[in-house]
Amino acid sequence: MRDIFDAIQRSAIRIKDAIDVKDFGYSNQENSSGETQLQLDIKCDMIIEEEFSRVASVHTIASEEKEHAELMHKDGKYFIAYDPLDGSSLVDVNLSVGSIFGIYEGEFGSAKMVASCYVVYGPRVEMVFAENKTKLYLLQAGEFEFVKEIRLNEKGKLNAPGGTQQNWAPYHKEMIDSFFAEGYRLRYSGGMVPDLHQILLKGGGLFSYPGTSDKPEGKLRRLFEVFPFAFIYEKSGGGAIDGKNDLMTLGHAHIHDTAICFFGSNYEIARVKEVYAKNG
Repeated sequence: MRDIFDAIQRSAIRIKDAIDVKDFGYSNQENSSGETQLQLDIKCDMIIEEEFSRVASVHTIASEEKEHAELMHKDGKYFIAYDPLDGSSLVDVNLSVGSIFGIYEGEFGSAKMVASCYVVYGPRVEMVFAENKTKLYLLQAGEFEFVKEIRLNEKGKLNAPGGTQQNWAPYHKEMIDSFFAEGYRLRYSGGMVPDLHQILLKGGGLFSYPGTSDKPEGKLRRLFEVFPFAFIYEKSGGGAIDGKNDLMTLGHAHIHDTAICFFGSNYEIARVKEVYAKNG
C-alpha cells in the first residue's frame, strides 16, 4: 500500500503544477458521461495513469474520464478507480478542486475496498487517506506531512445539498429546509471534494445528492466518488447511505454506475433514514 500512497502523492504534486498554468480550455473529446473534457482533465488523467503504471502492485485502473478499465500489471493485486480532477470546471473561477481515489483489492466493488484517498487543491494542498483510520496530510516544501487524525462529531453544523432544487422530491426539500431551520449553514461550492472536506474538518454536517427527476439514480459515480467517500466517512465515525442502505453494501454492474448518496455525521444520517423510510 505504501507504493500506492507514494504514487498518489507524486500525482498530486504534478497536478497542482498543472492547475497553476493558465491553459485549461476545452478539448474536442468527451468523457464517459458525454461531457466535453477540459484539457486539464485529460492532463490530470494522464499524470495519474503514468504514476500508477510504475507501481507493480496496481493490477487495473479505471478513470472517470475513460469508458473502460485498463490493465496495468497482471501480477498486481490492487484495482484503483479515480476521478482525476473532480470539479474541474471550478478552476477558472479559482475555487478548490480535488482528486479522488478508491483502492480495491482483487477486483472493483464496495466489499473489496481496502483504502481511500482524496486530495484538495486550494489555498493549500491537503490529502486525506483512510485505511484503518482517517488521516490528514499537508503539502509543505514539496512533501506531504502528517497533520492529524480526523474524527467527526455526532452532530454537525453544515449543510451541502446537491442537485437542482426544482428536480428534488418535495419530502427531500422539506428535510433540507428543516436542517436550515435548525441553524445549519449552507456550504455548497459545486465541488464534491472541497464540500465533503469542509464537513470533515469542521466536525460534521450533511452532504447530499438525492435522486432527482432528471437523475433518479443520482449523479455521482459509485466506484470513483461514492464508495471512496463512504469509506472515509465511516472510518471517521460518521455514516454514508443512499437514503436507506449503507452505501458500502451496494454493488455495481458497470464501472460508471451512479448512486443516490448522503454523507454526514451520525445525527444527520439518522434524520435522513427517518425521512426516507417514510417516503421511499
